[in-house]
Amino acid sequence: MKALSVGRVAVAAVASVGLIVASGQATAAGALDAKAIGAAAGVDASVAAGGVIKISWPRTDVPVQVDGFRLPPFGGLGSWAAFTVAPGGAMVMGDTVVFEDEAGPAMDAAFAHGLHVTALHNHFFFDDPPVYFMHIGGRGKPEQLAAAVKAVWDAIRAVRAASPTPVRRFPGAAPEATDGVSAEVVESALGHASTVRDGVAKVVIGRDGEMDGVSVGGSMGLTTWIALSGSDARAVASGDVIMTAPEVQPVLRALRRAGFHVVALHNHMVGGEPFFYFTHFWGKGPAAELAKAFRAVLDAQKAARDEPKP
Repeated sequence: MKALSVGRVAVAAVASVGLIVASGQATAAGALDAKAIGAAAGVDASVAAGGVIKISWPRTDVPVQVDGFRLPPFGGLGSWAAFTVAPGGAMVMGDTVVFEDEAGPAMDAAFAHGLHVTALHNHFFFDDPPVYFMHIGGRGKPEQLAAAVKAVWDAIRAVRAASPTPVRRFPGAAPEATDGVSAEVVESALGHASTVRDGVAKVVIGRDGEMDGVSVGGSMGLTTWIALSGSDARAVASGDVIMTAPEVQPVLRALRRAGFHVVALHNHMVGGEPFFYFTHFWGKGPAAELAKAFRAVLDAQKAARDEPKP
Protein backbone atom coordinates (compact mmCIF):
# COMPACT_ATOMS: atom_id res chain seq x y z
CA MET A 1 0.00 0.00 0.00
CA LYS A 2 1.22 3.49 -0.78
CA ALA A 3 1.95 5.96 1.99
CA LEU A 4 -1.29 7.46 3.25
CA SER A 5 -2.25 11.12 4.22
CA VAL A 6 -3.09 14.13 6.92
CA GLY A 7 -5.58 16.98 7.40
CA ARG A 8 -6.52 19.83 9.69
CA VAL A 9 -7.47 18.60 13.15
CA ALA A 10 -9.49 19.78 16.14
CA VAL A 11 -8.09 21.50 19.20
CA ALA A 12 -7.46 19.22 22.16
CA ALA A 13 -4.70 17.96 24.39
CA VAL A 14 -3.60 14.59 25.60
CA ALA A 15 -1.17 13.22 28.10
CA SER A 16 0.18 9.72 27.89
CA VAL A 17 2.44 7.54 29.93
CA GLY A 18 6.17 7.58 29.12
CA LEU A 19 8.13 4.35 29.26
CA ILE A 20 11.83 3.70 29.53
CA VAL A 21 13.55 4.05 26.17
CA ALA A 22 17.01 3.01 27.28
CA SER A 23 18.56 1.76 30.46
CA GLY A 24 21.01 4.04 32.20
CA GLN A 25 22.92 4.70 35.39
CA ALA A 26 22.10 7.41 37.88
CA THR A 27 24.03 10.57 37.18
CA ALA A 28 26.83 11.62 39.47
CA ALA A 29 25.74 13.74 42.41
CA GLY A 30 22.13 13.39 41.28
CA ALA A 31 22.44 16.17 38.67
CA LEU A 32 22.27 16.24 34.90
CA ASP A 33 25.15 17.53 32.78
CA ALA A 34 23.87 20.45 30.69
CA LYS A 35 26.95 20.48 28.46
CA ALA A 36 26.66 16.78 27.68
CA ILE A 37 22.95 17.08 26.90
CA GLY A 38 23.53 20.13 24.72
CA ALA A 39 26.34 18.39 22.85
CA ALA A 40 24.19 15.33 22.20
CA ALA A 41 21.32 17.53 20.99
CA GLY A 42 23.54 19.77 18.89
CA VAL A 43 22.28 22.95 20.56
CA ASP A 44 23.05 25.03 23.63
CA ALA A 45 21.42 23.80 26.82
CA SER A 46 20.44 25.85 29.86
CA VAL A 47 19.69 25.00 33.47
CA ALA A 48 16.21 25.89 34.77
CA ALA A 49 14.64 25.74 38.20
CA GLY A 50 14.96 22.40 39.95
CA GLY A 51 18.03 21.43 37.97
CA VAL A 52 15.97 20.87 34.81
CA ILE A 53 18.01 21.06 31.60
CA LYS A 54 16.26 22.70 28.65
CA ILE A 55 17.00 22.90 24.95
CA SER A 56 15.04 24.75 22.29
CA TRP A 57 14.72 25.36 18.56
CA PRO A 58 12.80 28.49 17.48
CA ARG A 59 11.08 27.87 14.13
CA THR A 60 12.46 30.86 12.25
CA ASP A 61 12.68 28.87 9.00
CA VAL A 62 8.97 29.14 8.09
CA PRO A 63 7.11 32.43 8.63
CA VAL A 64 3.67 31.91 10.20
CA GLN A 65 0.76 34.33 10.17
CA VAL A 66 -1.81 33.94 12.96
CA ASP A 67 -5.00 35.94 12.52
CA GLY A 68 -3.18 38.10 9.99
CA PHE A 69 -0.21 38.76 12.29
CA ARG A 70 3.35 37.54 11.65
CA LEU A 71 3.96 35.67 14.90
CA PRO A 72 7.52 35.75 16.31
CA PRO A 73 8.78 32.28 17.34
CA PHE A 74 8.94 33.38 20.98
CA GLY A 75 5.18 33.92 20.77
CA GLY A 76 4.57 30.18 20.59
CA LEU A 77 6.45 28.74 17.62
CA GLY A 78 9.38 27.14 19.40
CA SER A 79 10.25 23.46 19.79
CA TRP A 80 11.69 22.55 23.16
CA ALA A 81 12.65 19.61 25.39
CA ALA A 82 13.27 19.48 29.12
CA PHE A 83 15.25 16.87 31.03
CA THR A 84 15.06 15.99 34.71
CA VAL A 85 16.65 13.33 36.89
CA ALA A 86 14.64 10.10 37.03
CA PRO A 87 15.29 6.47 37.95
CA GLY A 88 17.50 5.00 35.25
CA GLY A 89 18.98 8.38 34.35
CA ALA A 90 16.56 11.03 33.14
CA MET A 91 13.07 11.83 31.91
CA VAL A 92 12.44 14.03 28.89
CA MET A 93 9.28 15.92 28.02
CA GLY A 94 8.90 18.28 25.11
CA ASP A 95 6.85 19.95 22.43
CA THR A 96 7.78 19.94 18.76
CA VAL A 97 6.50 22.41 16.17
CA VAL A 98 5.49 20.55 13.01
CA PHE A 99 3.90 21.58 9.76
CA GLU A 100 1.57 19.14 8.03
CA ASP A 101 4.25 17.53 5.87
CA GLU A 102 6.63 17.21 8.85
CA ALA A 103 4.37 15.34 11.28
CA GLY A 104 4.88 11.86 9.83
CA PRO A 105 8.69 12.04 9.54
CA ALA A 106 8.95 13.59 13.01
CA MET A 107 6.80 10.86 14.53
CA ASP A 108 8.74 8.12 12.75
CA ALA A 109 12.01 9.56 14.04
CA ALA A 110 10.65 9.70 17.58
CA PHE A 111 9.63 6.05 17.46
CA ALA A 112 12.89 4.97 15.80
CA HIS A 113 14.86 6.51 18.65
CA GLY A 114 12.72 5.19 21.51
CA LEU A 115 10.63 8.24 22.32
CA HIS A 116 6.89 8.32 22.90
CA VAL A 117 4.47 10.66 21.18
CA THR A 118 1.97 11.94 23.74
CA ALA A 119 -0.06 14.52 21.80
CA LEU A 120 -0.55 15.92 18.33
CA HIS A 121 -2.78 18.96 18.02
CA ASN A 122 -2.98 22.63 17.06
CA HIS A 123 -2.45 25.65 19.31
CA PHE A 124 -3.86 28.34 17.02
CA PHE A 125 -6.80 29.21 14.77
CA PHE A 126 -6.43 31.08 11.47
CA ASP A 127 -2.75 30.20 11.16
CA ASP A 128 -1.08 30.22 7.74
CA PRO A 129 0.50 27.84 7.01
CA PRO A 130 -1.29 25.56 9.48
CA VAL A 131 1.04 24.62 12.32
CA TYR A 132 0.76 21.72 14.75
CA PHE A 133 2.47 20.57 17.91
CA MET A 134 3.75 17.08 18.65
CA HIS A 135 4.49 16.39 22.29
CA ILE A 136 7.11 13.79 23.15
CA GLY A 137 8.37 11.96 26.22
CA GLY A 138 10.70 9.20 27.34
CA ARG A 139 13.09 7.91 29.97
CA GLY A 140 16.66 6.65 29.78
CA LYS A 141 20.22 7.90 29.62
CA PRO A 142 20.27 11.71 29.33
CA GLU A 143 22.58 11.87 26.32
CA GLN A 144 20.60 9.19 24.46
CA LEU A 145 17.38 11.08 25.09
CA ALA A 146 18.98 14.30 23.85
CA ALA A 147 20.22 12.52 20.73
CA ALA A 148 16.71 11.19 20.17
CA VAL A 149 15.27 14.71 20.31
CA LYS A 150 17.95 15.82 17.86
CA ALA A 151 16.90 13.02 15.50
CA VAL A 152 13.31 14.29 15.56
CA TRP A 153 14.42 17.84 14.84
CA ASP A 154 16.80 16.64 12.12
CA ALA A 155 13.96 14.74 10.43
CA ILE A 156 11.99 17.98 10.32
CA ARG A 157 14.96 19.90 8.94
CA ALA A 158 15.33 17.29 6.19
CA VAL A 159 11.72 17.88 5.11
CA ARG A 160 12.27 21.62 4.94
CA ALA A 161 15.58 21.20 3.09
CA ALA A 162 13.70 19.29 0.39
CA SER A 163 10.86 21.82 0.27
CA PRO A 164 11.35 25.15 2.05
CA THR A 165 7.62 25.86 1.85
CA PRO A 166 5.33 23.35 3.63
CA VAL A 167 3.47 21.11 1.20
CA ARG A 168 -0.30 21.32 1.55
CA ARG A 169 -1.31 17.78 0.60
CA PHE A 170 0.01 14.22 0.86
CA PRO A 171 1.71 12.33 -1.96
CA GLY A 172 -0.52 10.25 -4.15
CA ALA A 173 -3.61 11.08 -6.13
CA ALA A 174 -7.00 11.45 -4.53
CA PRO A 175 -9.76 9.14 -5.79
CA GLU A 176 -11.25 10.26 -9.09
CA ALA A 177 -14.17 7.85 -9.08
CA THR A 178 -16.80 8.33 -6.41
CA ASP A 179 -19.02 5.36 -7.22
CA GLY A 180 -18.62 4.16 -3.66
CA VAL A 181 -16.80 1.56 -1.59
CA SER A 182 -18.54 -1.79 -1.29
CA ALA A 183 -19.39 -3.17 2.11
CA GLU A 184 -18.00 -6.61 1.23
CA VAL A 185 -14.48 -5.27 0.69
CA VAL A 186 -14.42 -3.63 4.13
CA GLU A 187 -16.21 -6.34 6.07
CA SER A 188 -14.11 -9.22 4.74
CA ALA A 189 -10.91 -7.52 5.90
CA LEU A 190 -12.12 -6.14 9.23
CA GLY A 191 -14.57 -8.82 10.34
CA HIS A 192 -17.10 -6.20 11.42
CA ALA A 193 -20.38 -5.17 9.87
CA SER A 194 -20.37 -1.87 8.02
CA THR A 195 -22.88 0.82 7.16
CA VAL A 196 -22.87 2.27 3.64
CA ARG A 197 -24.23 5.75 3.03
CA ASP A 198 -23.53 8.13 0.14
CA GLY A 199 -20.93 5.68 -1.18
CA VAL A 200 -19.02 5.68 2.14
CA ALA A 201 -18.47 2.35 3.89
CA LYS A 202 -18.05 2.84 7.62
CA VAL A 203 -17.26 0.44 10.44
CA VAL A 204 -17.83 1.54 14.05
CA ILE A 205 -16.58 -0.41 17.08
CA GLY A 206 -17.77 0.68 20.52
CA ARG A 207 -16.16 0.46 23.96
CA ASP A 208 -17.57 0.82 27.44
CA GLY A 209 -16.60 3.20 30.22
CA GLU A 210 -17.90 5.55 32.90
CA MET A 211 -18.23 9.29 33.15
CA ASP A 212 -19.10 10.80 36.52
CA GLY A 213 -20.31 7.40 37.66
CA VAL A 214 -22.57 6.98 34.63
CA SER A 215 -22.06 4.00 32.30
CA VAL A 216 -21.39 5.14 28.73
CA GLY A 217 -20.56 3.29 25.54
CA GLY A 218 -20.31 3.55 21.79
CA SER A 219 -23.55 5.45 21.38
CA MET A 220 -22.11 8.20 23.60
CA GLY A 221 -18.92 8.54 21.55
CA LEU A 222 -16.63 5.83 22.92
CA THR A 223 -15.83 4.42 19.49
CA THR A 224 -13.16 3.34 17.08
CA TRP A 225 -14.20 3.87 13.48
CA ILE A 226 -12.95 3.90 9.92
CA ALA A 227 -14.75 5.35 6.89
CA LEU A 228 -13.70 4.59 3.32
CA SER A 229 -14.78 6.97 0.56
CA GLY A 230 -14.18 7.04 -3.19
CA SER A 231 -14.20 3.65 -4.89
CA ASP A 232 -12.95 0.11 -4.35
CA ALA A 233 -10.06 0.78 -6.72
CA ARG A 234 -8.91 3.95 -4.96
CA ALA A 235 -10.25 5.23 -1.69
CA VAL A 236 -9.46 7.56 1.16
CA ALA A 237 -9.71 6.39 4.75
CA SER A 238 -10.56 8.65 7.66
CA GLY A 239 -10.97 7.38 11.19
CA ASP A 240 -10.44 7.49 14.91
CA VAL A 241 -9.16 4.96 17.43
CA ILE A 242 -10.20 5.05 21.10
CA MET A 243 -7.41 3.88 23.44
CA THR A 244 -6.46 3.51 27.06
CA ALA A 245 -3.03 4.84 28.03
CA PRO A 246 -1.15 1.51 27.61
CA GLU A 247 -2.59 1.16 24.10
CA VAL A 248 -1.54 4.59 22.80
CA GLN A 249 2.04 3.90 21.70
CA PRO A 250 1.32 0.45 20.17
CA VAL A 251 -1.58 1.90 18.17
CA LEU A 252 0.40 4.91 16.94
CA ARG A 253 3.28 2.69 15.88
CA ALA A 254 0.91 0.27 14.16
CA LEU A 255 -0.78 3.10 12.26
CA ARG A 256 2.57 4.33 10.96
CA ARG A 257 3.74 0.81 10.07
CA ALA A 258 0.49 0.32 8.15
CA GLY A 259 1.09 3.51 6.16
CA PHE A 260 -1.53 5.70 7.78
CA HIS A 261 -0.86 9.31 8.72
CA VAL A 262 -1.60 10.18 12.32
CA VAL A 263 -3.31 13.58 12.25
CA ALA A 264 -4.34 14.05 15.87
CA LEU A 265 -3.75 12.55 19.31
CA HIS A 266 -5.85 14.00 22.11
CA ASN A 267 -8.66 13.37 24.57
CA HIS A 268 -12.38 13.91 23.96
CA MET A 269 -13.53 13.90 27.57
CA VAL A 270 -12.18 15.10 30.92
CA GLY A 271 -12.07 12.41 33.55
CA GLY A 272 -13.77 9.09 33.00
CA GLU A 273 -12.94 5.53 33.93
CA PRO A 274 -10.86 4.35 32.27
CA PHE A 275 -9.36 7.54 30.85
CA PHE A 276 -9.52 7.29 27.07
CA TYR A 277 -7.39 8.90 24.38
CA PHE A 278 -8.23 9.26 20.70
CA THR A 279 -6.03 9.27 17.61
CA HIS A 280 -7.32 10.33 14.22
CA PHE A 281 -5.79 9.05 11.00
CA TRP A 282 -5.95 9.42 7.23
CA GLY A 283 -4.90 7.25 4.29
CA LYS A 284 -5.17 6.75 0.54
CA GLY A 285 -5.07 3.57 -1.52
CA PRO A 286 -7.18 0.63 -2.72
CA ALA A 287 -10.07 0.08 -0.31
CA ALA A 288 -9.16 -3.55 0.38
CA GLU A 289 -5.56 -2.60 1.26
CA LEU A 290 -6.70 0.20 3.56
CA ALA A 291 -9.09 -2.13 5.36
CA LYS A 292 -6.42 -4.82 5.77
CA ALA A 293 -3.98 -2.21 7.07
CA PHE A 294 -6.49 -1.09 9.66
CA ARG A 295 -7.07 -4.71 10.67
CA ALA A 296 -3.37 -4.81 11.60
CA VAL A 297 -3.86 -1.71 13.77
CA LEU A 298 -6.78 -3.34 15.58
CA ASP A 299 -4.70 -6.48 16.11
CA ALA A 300 -1.86 -4.44 17.62
CA GLN A 301 -4.30 -2.72 19.95
CA LYS A 302 -5.74 -6.06 21.06
CA ALA A 303 -2.24 -7.38 21.75
CA ALA A 304 -1.52 -4.35 23.94
CA ARG A 305 -4.84 -4.77 25.74
CA ASP A 306 -4.21 -8.47 26.36
CA GLU A 307 -0.64 -7.97 27.57
CA PRO A 308 -0.33 -8.99 31.25
CA LYS A 309 -0.20 -6.01 33.59
CA PRO A 310 3.03 -5.72 35.65
